[in-house]
Order: sequence, then C-alpha cells, then structure tokens
Amino acid sequence: MSPHPDLELALRLGDIADRITGRRFLARDLRIQEKPDRTPVTDADTAVETAVREALRSARPDDAFAGEETGGSVTAGRTWMVDPIDGTKNFLRGVPVWATLIALLEDGRPTVGVISAPALHSRWWAATEQGAWLRRGSADSAPLPLRVAPTTRLAEAYLSTTSTRTWGTFHSYEAYLRLVEACWEDRAFGDFLQHCMVAEGTLDIAAEPVVNPWDIAAVQILVAEAGGVCTDLLGASPRSGTGALSANPRLHELALKVLSNPGADTARPAAPGGSRSRPL
Repeated sequence: MSPHPDLELALRLGDIADRITGRRFLARDLRIQEKPDRTPVTDADTAVETAVREALRSARPDDAFAGEETGGSVTAGRTWMVDPIDGTKNFLRGVPVWATLIALLEDGRPTVGVISAPALHSRWWAATEQGAWLRRGSADSAPLPLRVAPTTRLAEAYLSTTSTRTWGTFHSYEAYLRLVEACWEDRAFGDFLQHCMVAEGTLDIAAEPVVNPWDIAAVQILVAEAGGVCTDLLGASPRSGTGALSANPRLHELALKVLSNPGADTARPAAPGGSRSRPL
C-alpha cells in the first residue's frame, strides 16, 4: 500500500480518539447528557470530537470539519466528518461494541475512512484505490486486506440490522420482514460493526432504515474498497438520511428490490424448505 498522507493523518486521528475513549470507557465518573433528540452524549464524545477538530485545524487548516456533536457542514471541497463514538449507548452501558468514525469527503464523496474500535482491538480503514484493511490485535499486528463475500443468492445471505423497531418508524417493517424471510439468517450486530463485517466478508448484507451522515461516510468507502456497494434504501447516497444498505453488488441489487418498495404486498413468504449451509 503506497503512502497516502490523508489516510496516514486519519489513522493518527484514530490514535488520538482511542487514547481518550480508552480512558473514559467504564469510567465511574462518566458524564452523560441527553440531546434534544433524546439520544445520549457523554463527556468522551465531546472530548474526542474537540481533540480531533483541533488536530485537523493544525494539520489541515484549509479543510472544513463536520462532527456529530459540534456541527459543521459538508462543503464543495474537502470536509472531514467525525462521529466521535458510534454506539454511545453501548459505550455508556459498558458494552465494548463502539467506535470512532473518521472520514474525508472530497466534493461530498468519501475518499478516506477510518473506523477505530479499541475495546474490540480492531481498526478498519480504506482510501480510494488503496483497498480496505483490518488490523485486529496489537498496533504492530499485520493488517489484513478485506473483500466482500461472493454470495449471490438471498437464500444464502447473512443479514444484519441495528434495531428492528426503527423499521416501522423510518421505512417499512413489513419490507424488512420480507428481506429477513428471503435470507438465510439474520442478526442485529448493529451500527458500524455490521457494515465492517460486510467488508470483511463475514456478513453478507447490512441494512438500516435511517442513518446520519457521520454514521455512514467512513464505512461507505470501506465497503466500496472491499468490492461492495453502500447506498441508501433507494440506491442513492446513504448520506441522504433514507437508510443504508451494504452488500456485494449482486446481493445489493436483490436486497434493494425487496426494500425499495415499502408499499408492496406485505404477506410474508414461506420460508425455504430443507436445510441450508453457509457457502464457502
């Protein structure tokens, strides 16, 4: 992998975030507030975003910044987008499935993405034409190249979402049930992790009915560089707010047909007969 200054910077920003979140995870004095949308924010969220913003102000003073907690907007040029802790509810409850998401958008398109999950001892990253990578374990562990699974049939696909409850609110619970019934198995790994698992090839489809821009930019480039597709539930940019769907190109096409027409017949199809095994 050739040197990539923006990716190298994003990885250093991930290090900054990890040091902060590592100190505050499981802290007895963790401070928690409720935002106007009733989602929680901790002192770790704000500390990470402030530290990353300041580091970028020094390293890339001409670039714009957009963060979940401190705001900002995507410009026509270069914008760094940060979700300081994706999975804040997990973080504050002591569940280790959370990560800092850092992305560089150029003219609105993600070109660099880093997803750092220190409590899982995992970091994923990607950049345009640089491939998608995973380092699991210590900082000196060799990174592994990622590739989406070659599954071509929904009946053999492993599906994940974040919360089934949100489908009835933001898209169509019936449409999601149709996709569940069409697939081999479903789980709720949730948030960033399910999209990273699609890039790894350990999961086939990640679908969620609503996302924020900072939730999806970093994983969008990761999935793309792993050979997959990440759009919203209508096939457009997932930053439009109408959900996110990650899969390899063939499964993405099939899943999109199931999910993109919420008004279709909602009768649940019969489960396929016989036993199925996970394709190799």
